[in-house]
Amino acid sequence: MARIDVPMPQMGESIAEGTVSRWLKKVGDTIKRDEALFEISTDKVDAEIPSPSAGILVEILIGEGQTVAVQTVVARLETDAAAALAVPQPAVSVPPPAVAAALTAVAVPAPAVAGAPPAGAVPASVVASHSGPADFADRIRTKSSPLVRKIAAEHGVEISGLSGSGIAGRVTKRDLEEFLAAKPAPAAPALVHAPTGADAHGPMPTAWAGDTVEAMTKIRRLTSEHMTLARRTAAHVTSFFEIDLTRVSRIRAAMRKDFEAQSGEKLTYLPFILQAVTRQLKRHPVLNAAVAGTDVIYRKAINLGIAVALEPAGLIVPVVKQADALSLVGMTRTVNDLAARARSKKLNPADVQDATFTVTNPGVFGSLMGTPIIPVNTTAILCLGAIEKRPKVITGPDGEDTIAIRTCAYFSISFDHRVVDGADADRFMADLKKTLESIPDVGF
Repeated sequence: MARIDVPMPQMGESIAEGTVSRWLKKVGDTIKRDEALFEISTDKVDAEIPSPSAGILVEILIGEGQTVAVQTVVARLETDAAAALAVPQPAVSVPPPAVAAALTAVAVPAPAVAGAPPAGAVPASVVASHSGPADFADRIRTKSSPLVRKIAAEHGVEISGLSGSGIAGRVTKRDLEEFLAAKPAPAAPALVHAPTGADAHGPMPTAWAGDTVEAMTKIRRLTSEHMTLARRTAAHVTSFFEIDLTRVSRIRAAMRKDFEAQSGEKLTYLPFILQAVTRQLKRHPVLNAAVAGTDVIYRKAINLGIAVALEPAGLIVPVVKQADALSLVGMTRTVNDLAARARSKKLNPADVQDATFTVTNPGVFGSLMGTPIIPVNTTAILCLGAIEKRPKVITGPDGEDTIAIRTCAYFSISFDHRVVDGADADRFMADLKKTLESIPDVGF
């Protein structure tokens, strides 16, 4: 017999756990190597996980909806078909507490309801009693993600003093946010009174007759948490520029047929814009940076996050690594590949990590302009509005003004005013505008 363990993968350096959102195979199914086995959700990615080996699925140890630590064994494969048939297995096999503790390296699923551990789980206190002289709960809490530790430090919160709902008592972002929201607010003016039952976010709405109530999907909850945190962390300011893309449009039209015939890729405006962005990020490094307490980290790498809308709902941001080194063909292929894999849940953990600057393009849906939220650990995000023809006043060589039809779009830049001044952002946008409006004929 050759049993193969299937672990919960590490979906990023700061990710400690993942949720099995759906099993794509059932016990007894024959599986090829790299065939999609199950789906997971984390606060970084929602993706299908491929099988590490060919074989027969003989055990599913972690059911749908359960959250476990990375490297926890979630299933087992048998590469010997005869052996697999000789050992029938239940659809979902939950190991006894002692085995579960060994499999999860003293990491247990978080309880669904605070204070009520799920059936078959090992309470953190039990596991801690076998972890040596150091207190297990304190150690696991202080090993919360770097993001949680950073937020705690900014607010002067001691993580080890909190009660966490994550793996073995690990303090999660939600735990910390709830703790901060529950802290007493500054006294309100004497004449201002909060309504009874109101909390830090206002009174909870209730459903009315005829309303439909649906639970948020996993990716919707994670997006909500991330956006709330991002909005709270950075000092958001947005600046708008109108950019004339007529020259880009003409160059694209002239080279489109040959480009698509040679590369096999559809040529849009986006690769031209992304190449111009990478050029200006080198000239304006504060927009390709990260804030670490009272330090500013200026990134050498230029990694562009490209926001991708998912169907039926959701958003994910795959990352074009070392974007400044890509040709027009390379940029087009990379962006198209990431977008396609994002929509088919084929992204790898590395595909959604380490963005240094983000571009979102709601213009494809007809939006004229927007004020996007800056992703955590970056200082700016560029928003592209709809590209459309507009009448514009043009000054000719002889100084005469005429009205002409031009291809234009509104671009906006949301930036973190903690470290990026308005002049910094506007100079970046002015140079981006100049680059795109005077772009030379390009090869690919």
